[in-house]
Amino acid sequence: MNLRNKKLIASKILKVGLGRVWFDPAKNTEIKEAITREDIKKLVATGVILVKQKKGVSRGRFRAVLKQKRKGRRSGPGSKKGKITSRLGRKEAWIHRIRAQRELFYDLIAKGKITRQTYSHLRSKAKGGFFRSRRHIKLYLTENSLWVKK
Repeated sequence: MNLRNKKLIASKILKVGLGRVWFDPAKNTEIKEAITREDIKKLVATGVILVKQKKGVSRGRFRAVLKQKRKGRRSGPGSKKGKITSRLGRKEAWIHRIRAQRELFYDLIAKGKITRQTYSHLRSKAKGGFFRSRRHIKLYLTENSLWVKK
């Protein structure tokens, strides 16, 4: 029993795709007897022909991934796009770096590890972007023998 044509008519009446039209299998004989659009409309009204609900896309997997991302996971090198500066701007990186370096200079002069003259010299070098990190500053002090000897 081929009901394809009936399904086509029903889908046009209900303004949905063929896949969403559902025929009650117990009432196949009634559906087969329906010829006109009016007959099909009556079957829709009685509930013999129904429209299936649209299938949604589950957000469960997305929520699970989002939970992990909030914990700091899934942020490895394979997930990164763009330049390094797109994640942390050049200016922000500079601010973090220079503040750490200046804090180190302050600590060294407060503890008496370097002289005032060395402090001034180092600070101007840091402002010019000479040092990469706090470690680099300590290495520079050692290589150039700028530590205060006690």
